[in-house]
Amino acid sequence: MSTVLHALATSNASRYVSQEEAWAYLDPEGTLPPEQAQLYRKVLLEGPIQGRYIGVEHDLYDHELTQDELIEQFTAEGQKMAAKASQKAVEKAGVGLERIKAVVVNTCTGYLCPGLSSYLVEALKLPDDTGVFDLMGMGCGAALPNLLCASRLCDGDGRLVLSVAVEVCSATIFRSPDPGCIISNCIFGDGAAAVLIGRDNPTPGGRLRLVDFESGIFPQHREQLRYVSDGGKLRNVLSRRVPVIGANTVSLVAERLLKRHGLGIGDIDFWAIHPGGTLVLE
Repeated sequence: MSTVLHALATSNASRYVSQEEAWAYLDPEGTLPPEQAQLYRKVLLEGPIQGRYIGVEHDLYDHELTQDELIEQFTAEGQKMAAKASQKAVEKAGVGLERIKAVVVNTCTGYLCPGLSSYLVEALKLPDDTGVFDLMGMGCGAALPNLLCASRLCDGDGRLVLSVAVEVCSATIFRSPDPGCIISNCIFGDGAAAVLIGRDNPTPGGRLRLVDFESGIFPQHREQLRYVSDGGKLRNVLSRRVPVIGANTVSLVAERLLKRHGLGIGDIDFWAIHPGGTLVLE
């Protein structure tokens, strides 16, 4: 018996915004200081990203939103995207909702108590004995510990675990001259992904098997990439050192994982990478 991925699906936020539209919002009167304007223009108008999906229904921001309004935005769009991705995954897997025994949700762009898992159970009309687990404060890499948690919940009873990652980055847009905030405002969007996993007999050439997990925790780098509270709002801290730190630390983690299975870097044909931009990939 092994843990297998039965289906994967994604969903986007309600509105697509081109980078030109974002530029018009971020500097509507052409009054940004030259240094800020230059960075915004470089990333928005000269970079490879053409546009993003964001969970803002009105004309971007008609006014500066309060934190209460941002949480409302996070709640409304987060549960909508999570439910849509989950429903698509269930349909792709061709299983009934009664097969779902637990739900694991990760997010870091808004705080709810109870968490998004409760809204997802409600939207899918799952029974009240459904196991629910919310992972908070783990950033954009939280989908992997989510999968680890979900795989450990699979016990061979034929039922499946729904693993969902959802972020509403438009609920954390923060106006600041800090380059990290500017980059964050330029590249992050809103979306969700859902997978159904369970214990199953592996079939040759069939479903993707989840074989093993490995992670690393490096507190010495915490200040380089995180959210902080600034004036009651979430503000992203994004250091220029992140690509190099990421490359070095992921090498340590990957080598530990591969060594455990008698493999080397050269034995891997394909990699699924979470990119924070072209520099991270390079």
